Amino acid sequence: MSPSCFQETVKDGTRKHGVESGNQQRDTTPAEHVTCDTPSTEPSGPGRVKARDVRSSSVRLCWERPVSMEGVSYTIHIMYSCEGEEPRSEIISPETTTAVLSDLRPGMEHTFNITTVLPNNSCIKASTAHVCTKTNLDELVCELGLEQHLKNKLTLSTVLEIDGETLTDESIQSLKSLPWCFLKRLMMVNVTARSVRCAAKPDTATQSLDSLLDPLSPQGNSKEVNPLDLLTAVFLCSDGFLQQEMVLKMSMCQFSVPLLLPKGDAQQCTLVLWAMRDIVKKFRPHSLADPRGFVEGSIVLTDLPLVSFVRLGSSSLSKSQILNQVLSNPQQYHDTFVHKNMACGDTPRRISNGLVEISWYLPCGNRNIDIFSKPVAIANLRGDLSDFQTQYSFLCHTSAAVFVFCDDFGIDCNLLDFQPSQAHLFLVSNLQSRSFNKDDFMRRVSEFQLQHSNIIMKSPQMNESEFVNKLRLAVSDLLKGNLSKMSVEQMSVVAHEFGIPVDEDYVSCQRGRQMADAITARISDIPEYKEKELPLQGTTWKQLAKLEKEEYRLKNAGKKNIEIYKSELSEQKQKLREQQWAHGISEPMSRFILAMSGPTEERIYFLKWMRINLDNLSRKKLSSLREKYKEECQNSSENKARIMELDQQISSCSLGVEHFLREMGQLYESACLLPEGHTSRWQMQHLPRLCAELLLEGFPLELVDGDASNIPLQWVTQVLKELHHLTQYKIRVVTVLGVQSTGKSTLLNTMFGVQFAVSSGRCTRGAFMLLIRVKEDFKRQLGCDCIMVIDTEGLKSPELAQLDDSYEHDNELATLVVGLSDITVINIAMENYTDMKDILQIVVHAFLRMKEVGRKPCCQFVHQNVPDISAHDKNLRDRKLLLEQLNEMTKVAAKMEKRGNNRKFTDVMAYDPKKNNWYIPGLWHGTPPMAPVNAGYSESVNLFKRSVIEMFQEHKSGKNPPHTFNEFIEWTRSLWKAVKYENFIFSFRNSLVADAYTKLCTKFNQWEWAFRKNMYSWLTQAVTKVSNFGTVAAQTQTSFNVADLLSRLKSEATPELDKGEQLILDNLTEYYERQEGHVHLVERYKEEFVNTAKSVRRETENSVKNKIEAAVEIRKGMLRLEGIKKNHTATMEQKVLKLIWRCRESKIPLSDQQLEDEFGKMWDETVKELCFSGLYRRDIIQDIYLQLRVDLGRKGGLVHEILSNVGNLVECGKELFKVPTEAKTFSKFWNSLFGGEQKVKTQEMAKQIIKLCIQFVEEKVRAKSDYHNMYMIDLLHIVDENLDRHRDLETSAHFEASLKIHICGHAAREFSQMHLDFIRANDPRQCLEQFKGQYCADFKDLFYERDQCQKKAEEFTSHCLKPAVREYVTKFLGPDLLDEMLTGKKAIDFTTRSFFQFSVLKKLLTDDNFKNFVRYVGQYEAFVQDWIFEQVVQQFSKGDGGLRNMENKHLKVIIKIIKEAVVNAQAKVSERAAGEGEVKVRSIQLFIQDICSNLCKELVIPKDALEAVLALNTAKPEEFSQCLMLLVDEMEQSFTAEFHRGGDVRAKLDMLPFKPQNELFNRVFGCGRQCPFCSAPCEAGGQSHTEHFTSIHRPEGIGRVMHRFSRKLLTAVCSSNVASEERFRSRETENKPHLFKDYRSIYPDWLIQPDTSIQASDYWKYVFARFNEEFSKEYETVPADLPSVWKSITQKQAMESLEESFKMKKQEEE
Repeated sequence: MSPSCFQETVKDGTRKHGVESGNQQRDTTPAEHVTCDTPSTEPSGPGRVKARDVRSSSVRLCWERPVSMEGVSYTIHIMYSCEGEEPRSEIISPETTTAVLSDLRPGMEHTFNITTVLPNNSCIKASTAHVCTKTNLDELVCELGLEQHLKNKLTLSTVLEIDGETLTDESIQSLKSLPWCFLKRLMMVNVTARSVRCAAKPDTATQSLDSLLDPLSPQGNSKEVNPLDLLTAVFLCSDGFLQQEMVLKMSMCQFSVPLLLPKGDAQQCTLVLWAMRDIVKKFRPHSLADPRGFVEGSIVLTDLPLVSFVRLGSSSLSKSQILNQVLSNPQQYHDTFVHKNMACGDTPRRISNGLVEISWYLPCGNRNIDIFSKPVAIANLRGDLSDFQTQYSFLCHTSAAVFVFCDDFGIDCNLLDFQPSQAHLFLVSNLQSRSFNKDDFMRRVSEFQLQHSNIIMKSPQMNESEFVNKLRLAVSDLLKGNLSKMSVEQMSVVAHEFGIPVDEDYVSCQRGRQMADAITARISDIPEYKEKELPLQGTTWKQLAKLEKEEYRLKNAGKKNIEIYKSELSEQKQKLREQQWAHGISEPMSRFILAMSGPTEERIYFLKWMRINLDNLSRKKLSSLREKYKEECQNSSENKARIMELDQQISSCSLGVEHFLREMGQLYESACLLPEGHTSRWQMQHLPRLCAELLLEGFPLELVDGDASNIPLQWVTQVLKELHHLTQYKIRVVTVLGVQSTGKSTLLNTMFGVQFAVSSGRCTRGAFMLLIRVKEDFKRQLGCDCIMVIDTEGLKSPELAQLDDSYEHDNELATLVVGLSDITVINIAMENYTDMKDILQIVVHAFLRMKEVGRKPCCQFVHQNVPDISAHDKNLRDRKLLLEQLNEMTKVAAKMEKRGNNRKFTDVMAYDPKKNNWYIPGLWHGTPPMAPVNAGYSESVNLFKRSVIEMFQEHKSGKNPPHTFNEFIEWTRSLWKAVKYENFIFSFRNSLVADAYTKLCTKFNQWEWAFRKNMYSWLTQAVTKVSNFGTVAAQTQTSFNVADLLSRLKSEATPELDKGEQLILDNLTEYYERQEGHVHLVERYKEEFVNTAKSVRRETENSVKNKIEAAVEIRKGMLRLEGIKKNHTATMEQKVLKLIWRCRESKIPLSDQQLEDEFGKMWDETVKELCFSGLYRRDIIQDIYLQLRVDLGRKGGLVHEILSNVGNLVECGKELFKVPTEAKTFSKFWNSLFGGEQKVKTQEMAKQIIKLCIQFVEEKVRAKSDYHNMYMIDLLHIVDENLDRHRDLETSAHFEASLKIHICGHAAREFSQMHLDFIRANDPRQCLEQFKGQYCADFKDLFYERDQCQKKAEEFTSHCLKPAVREYVTKFLGPDLLDEMLTGKKAIDFTTRSFFQFSVLKKLLTDDNFKNFVRYVGQYEAFVQDWIFEQVVQQFSKGDGGLRNMENKHLKVIIKIIKEAVVNAQAKVSERAAGEGEVKVRSIQLFIQDICSNLCKELVIPKDALEAVLALNTAKPEEFSQCLMLLVDEMEQSFTAEFHRGGDVRAKLDMLPFKPQNELFNRVFGCGRQCPFCSAPCEAGGQSHTEHFTSIHRPEGIGRVMHRFSRKLLTAVCSSNVASEERFRSRETENKPHLFKDYRSIYPDWLIQPDTSIQASDYWKYVFARFNEEFSKEYETVPADLPSVWKSITQKQAMESLEESFKMKKQEEE
């Protein structure tokens, strides 16, 4: 149709097209590719043309139906074209408004003219649309979901992220999953990576006919992508580092890798050089003279002949498949190149035509296996060479030979003339091909002057095998000649000549290379270079490492004073650090740090170039050295000198990036010793952050320096702190342990896609850590943000197998990494099964140690090189054998570690032989170097990885929470410090464990106090019941006797105690089930706290029952006495009433004096008539003596003799108690050697016990109660308890008897007097006489008929209520005061024993008072009691009204109760008035009794005073209650005023029945045991702890220890001694020398954690240096010879040491 027929055209501009996945529903909303519709006229054409579903070769056009065309016959004509093409047209039926136009050119703008054509061929309306089709690349990446990555490239760290896909085997359902599946498999070196494809099939049952006929509908193979297209797309969307990793993994799988990478539809391509830089190949050409020799090198630097294979036109031969057969051993076929018979290989290629792949054939040295005797590179051009002339020309200029596959020689073959002269041209053709023409072929052969040897023809008689052999023979013949060779790196020059860009042309890559080359270009001799340019990590660093170990073990101290020796070691370390810093920063290191400080991308390129360059430099030398080393180890293992020499050479010739980073660490550590303001120190502060960023970028960082076998702890700590500041991540840790060269690093690389060194030239030394991020949407499921992978050098490795400290080194490394791990992988190679026993011994040691310090890592055994698929079942016997060996080794390890309670491996950790063993086949499928990775290996490792991730998921809410980096730092520090000591378990000290223990103690103390407080409240109420039993206030209790009351109270106490105990146990169980607080670290203390809870219950139960029994016993006696008093009161009341009647009957007016005289006569007569039988007077002294005899009854004849010689117990204990000097005072004759020291300590102990007992007696006397035998039982228990606490003094029964006689003598006098005072106070006559005046006043009132309401209300208030209220407030004040101490400003001081110790020592230091120090050391218990008392006094002597407020609080409570009692009593009066008449109800006695009954649960109203108020009381209840309410208010005001005045706080505290100072003392004093060497107090929590420990030990001289001969005070600190070879003598060793290291055999219940650092106990060193002279005078000894460094310690340093020892320094803000 002529263009002139179009009436009007509306154009639309081009646009960028969105992505539409193959399985998505097509969009039906208006698209953007729309022309504006023309104004409506008659008749009309198509309107609003829109483009839908724009793809690379098709587009769907939609338009609006023409209007006003009813009844008009017409058709729609579409004409379309693009530049360089003839126009095409389509005729569309008028019934449809859409059309799909196919066979369009990709990436071109097409013009579409749409018009309405009438039957006469006239055009009514025309519209035009311009649509740009997508390129094939754009279309494919959209389908694959990679469109955003064409610009924002995929990174390696993104691909390696852990996600939920790890846990599933579900088939791929969409094209968008293909790239990720491919990458995941490739990163795990899975040879099935190229075979990924979508498994979903289109559901044709639900599709309409139109959709089935739609060529764009997703059906058939629309979800299939050619593997080469997938590979090309992923490469184009990846950054250089991901490409590099992909090429490396592809090479391991023996896949061909891209050499020239096409850029989509354009004819451009890129030379892939950078991506191949990591490929290192090792092979053995037949030409090598040494049959055991080999060649190892970077593949891009190796000069090899390149043989290229291309196709011209069509070929019936599958070039790629034939190449695979050529390169494959007949017994080991492998698809190196993708071909059409592979999965999706026959899917049309869309973007990969023009791709040139390269692979290598490398001989192994075995002539029976090798296909070619020499190495050769094979290139393969995809597509027709006529379409890719640039690629073909490049191959011609770089190849030694070009094999052209062609069947149709009738086409233009002039391209083949362009090949350069050095490249041999081969024609490969198939005679059986239909397109093959013999004449054309002959003509071309003649034109190219080809020899017959250059023609490879597949004849009809030739099968594929023969044809492949013919090709092989051609290549073999070529290799025999002198072929041109070229490395891939040299090809970059040719590429530039042809205008082909090289991936290394990237600016950041070039800058990184320049910076790296500037450093590595100057390296010729590696050992010399390291010594000159990296001097800080040389001999000096190794010496520092040795000094550090010696500092911990102190093996070479000889006879030197340990503290002086430690000072010398510290000085040596300082000098070595100074030597390090004196070297300064070398030029290469300056360049290195400068490059590291650059932009992130340049830094990563720089580091990669550094690694590539350094590996290339050191590889050749290292490879040969390692071979020699292995030979020496295998052939002459006794030649240790030669082996050590080779080991040193290997270490010297090894140079990698880790050495430069190590130098950075040493620069940082040495700079940290400079003054804080020093410029150089400031310049080094940014280095840790640089390394932290490297870790985040996925680079491994050295954790353990493999050459020095040491951790640069300060450096590693700061790097991890920077990581914490940067990320706040939580991490899980996976570690692998095993023999060297058993595939540990390869296992990790395969599991996580990382790159730990695995080649023979760069084996792992030490330990390296690497971070792998967890995908954002999977973090919650996994419970962490990152997984840290730690790779270690081999245990029992050849490097150390012949050295004397091999086992020790392996133990240290294993203990460290197991302790840091959540999962430890034990790698066992089946061919090295004989080495397994040694490895397992080391591993068991490590796990045993971890169990003892609270860590419970999971263990997985991986058995490698297991060929059989049924290995797991067949190895059942082996698994049983393994478990038996593990059990046996556990026994041995437990014995060595002195933890004999561990008898089986399952005692150490949860181990299931079925779940914890994995069997993995060999890595290679065939014989390297041409063997691909075994698919079974990758699949097995993937299953193992899945199980690891699942374990992390299971444990996310368990007792092993993930670490923060700060916590990881603390574990690293504490573990490494502990492994340096010889006894790990007893040396381990970790702030996380300490913090968890402190939190547990704090919580337990809260639960314990809540229990005690509740029981005190219950006991108070119970005693109140007993005190009110049988009184007017408790008339309802008359139905049972006092014995019944005791039984009932005991019954009530039991469930109350049970409930309290169970609450503590429940709280403890709940606490251990929590996730936070690192509670799993203190699992081993759980039983101790359970026992403590039970012990607290028993102790409280005994105390409660004893107090109830004593109260009831005393109440029994009082009941009889009160009955007598009541009779006397009744008699006297009757006599008074008779006297009133008689006086009134006389009708003679009597004056007050006469009335008083009459009353006096009556009183005297009545008193004479009454019988006053008081309380029975007991012989208290005799009772106490008998109790003492019973208590000492089993102590032997000597004690009986002592007791018999006691004439009168009252005369004992009047003089000061002195420890007898006789030998019989102590239990062993040899104590004369330690007599002086022991006597002083024993005297102090006795003094303290006597003081406690006197305080106890004073408390009982102050209560003004009667004596009860229970008091002496409690008193003797106090003595026994304190003697047991000081049992290390080993005092004799003679001493115990003397002390108890002294104490009982004092108690007998006091208790006897207390008993007499009680009898006097309760004498019936005296009690009656004291109310004579009140009776007289009542007599006169009654006689004169005066109103008694006011008077009786005053008496009731002042004599009954006021004393009861005062007692009530006093009873409940003590617990409140304690609560305030535990929650107020000083609460932390009393939270735990450790906090208490810290606060006391801090106060001592700030006060700087020598006498206080002496008292703290020598009289610790008394000092603590006084200190606590002073703290309480200070707290409540402040003017903040705290004490007053508590008193007022309880006052308000009881006043309210009293008023309610009065109101309730008034209500009862009203009830009785309604039922019994006015006269009876108004009895004032009943009213008062009702008030008292209402108060009987809270108040103990004095009985005698109450009886006096009730007697002769004629007041009216209404008036009495009114007066009483007013008087109660006045009483409240009086008490409030009294409380406001305050008064003596000390006196108040002493008068309290519940003394907060005593409870605080019991809370923080603990068991009272002291260190057997320095007397530092134990800080362990709970009462039932089995091990004693303290945070800070003292120099022994502070505790009076002196040299036996010189009498000089000793400076030794036991925390240093226990790590040394020093010995000690004591009474326990019978004066025989005993190793400090083995102190637990003498003191098994003490845990003294070694601390040999020069800063250890700086607090006490400062105190000793400050008061050395004063201590010597106080102890009458010679001053100590102090190390000079002690004298330089400042008070500030002492305080810092104290804070560090008790972990009180504020944590850095997280």
